[in-house]
Amino acid sequence: MIDPRWLRQFVAVAHTGNITRAAEQLHLAQPAVTMTLKKLEHQLGLTLFERHHGRLHLTTEGKRLHEHAERILAALALAEQDMAALHDVNAGEVTIGIPSMLGSFYFPPLLMAFKHRYPGLSLRIEEAGTQSVQAELLAGRLGLGIVLTSDLPAGLCSLPLLREEMVAVVAPDHPFAHQSHIRLDDFLAEELAVFRHGFYHREYIDAMARLRNIQPRIGFESNLIPLLKAVVKQGFAITTFLRMVVNNDDDLVPISFETPYFLDLCLAWPAGRHLSRAEQAFIDFIREQPAHLYSHGKHSL
Repeated sequence: MIDPRWLRQFVAVAHTGNITRAAEQLHLAQPAVTMTLKKLEHQLGLTLFERHHGRLHLTTEGKRLHEHAERILAALALAEQDMAALHDVNAGEVTIGIPSMLGSFYFPPLLMAFKHRYPGLSLRIEEAGTQSVQAELLAGRLGLGIVLTSDLPAGLCSLPLLREEMVAVVAPDHPFAHQSHIRLDDFLAEELAVFRHGFYHREYIDAMARLRNIQPRIGFESNLIPLLKAVVKQGFAITTFLRMVVNNDDDLVPISFETPYFLDLCLAWPAGRHLSRAEQAFIDFIREQPAHLYSHGKHSL
């Protein structure tokens, strides 16, 4: 049987590529971590790491173990949270995967209200794109997350959250600024500032470009909303955001696409996993919120 402590050390080395740094993160002595890796490889009869350019890299066998190790450690962490919550829901922890736009512009009031109700409960936010969040949920590495309703797989349960329009965003002096709507082809012909892959906005742009056989001009690529806003304000590129992101920004102009496009988002969790009391408390809290569904959108798809 593999000791979970060995797996924690193995995963730390895999993430850092360095035994010394992994030992520092875990507050262990470097020789102890080295010995653990040797014991693990001996027990499994496999080579888990190979060294290239002074950094440790996972072998093919190491990558397979890493996938299992992350699921096992995530399950152990969730079990510990659930056991703590059996004594008092305020002693638990809720981890939620949230896309950056929602985390910055929609969720703060909800999270603060939830924290007010359960002051002793810990909230941990994992920022990632909806596709990355969905993958983490399906892999069992995440308990709750915000994903797209339209892409919801059978392995996830969900609670509808909101509908929000995805709009083109330009500077006030851009030629498109005074248009009531914008053609997708015209949008794709401009230099673009976009999120990196894993965020639905980027995947949507790439998919629409492929459908139209257009090579998008990606001038800037970042997951930092303030940076993307600054690029657009300075006139270097245009972008696309949820409308809520620019509603109160006078230096940016949101424009609906010729065929308005809305995203339906939901709170999701793995169907086959028992929810902790803290996670169930968060789901119940969201369900109680008045008119939480479609709270920002006005139209149908």
